[in-house]
Amino acid sequence: MQKYGLIGYPLKHSFSIGYFNEKFHSEGIDAEYVNFEIPEINDFKEIIEENPNLCGLNVTIPYKEQVIPFLDSLDPDTAKIGAVNVIKIIRQKGKVQLIGYNSDIIGFTQSIQPLLQPHHKRALILGTGGASKAVFHGLKNLGIDSTFVSRSHEQNALLYEELTPEIMAEHTVIVNCTPVGMYPKVDFCPNIPYEYITPNHLLYDLLYNPNTTLFMKKGEERGAVTKNGLEMLLLQAFAGWEIWNK
Repeated sequence: MQKYGLIGYPLKHSFSIGYFNEKFHSEGIDAEYVNFEIPEINDFKEIIEENPNLCGLNVTIPYKEQVIPFLDSLDPDTAKIGAVNVIKIIRQKGKVQLIGYNSDIIGFTQSIQPLLQPHHKRALILGTGGASKAVFHGLKNLGIDSTFVSRSHEQNALLYEELTPEIMAEHTVIVNCTPVGMYPKVDFCPNIPYEYITPNHLLYDLLYNPNTTLFMKKGEERGAVTKNGLEMLLLQAFAGWEIWNK
């Protein structure tokens, strides 16, 4: 039986284990998906050694960047992002090769592309974590220049209080990569000047619980197109399965 799994810490809320085990059951695939909750990244080697039938892993926080030194190579987009969420494990003649990929960039790009219009030239990315880097490179691949927005002074990032009417008018795509507004704190939203949102704007939220976040609601009130991150979550899972099996 093939084995797949997820490394991270803690792993209370894992979409992947339910999704993949249901897939294996419904499609008659002889495989199982397990959670490997590891308190530190050095335990990663043990997982590879102790599970000889392990063919692939997903990676979640806090290890998307920490796992990279343990890998043999990265796919080109993943190298630019500097964060891994899919590992392909190739075993040949007793040797193990570990290749890192980022399926967030694939899921995000496929999900947002149908919503993009010719006037969408520039984007604001709220947050500067691992997911925001995937979003940055995904938008770049789609021909859109992005600027990060952060709560603290960071290189190449604007502060929320620096978002002027001009900046809001120029940047007609806004992607929330922060956890602000996620259940149970549904009455919160990123602190952008929503009064400058127009029907020209596209607001994309990586969150999907609740289904319509306050960020999205405020955008819809101003006539903007909005979308949550559920489709991206599913598309990145499909992409992970394809990576493991190609």
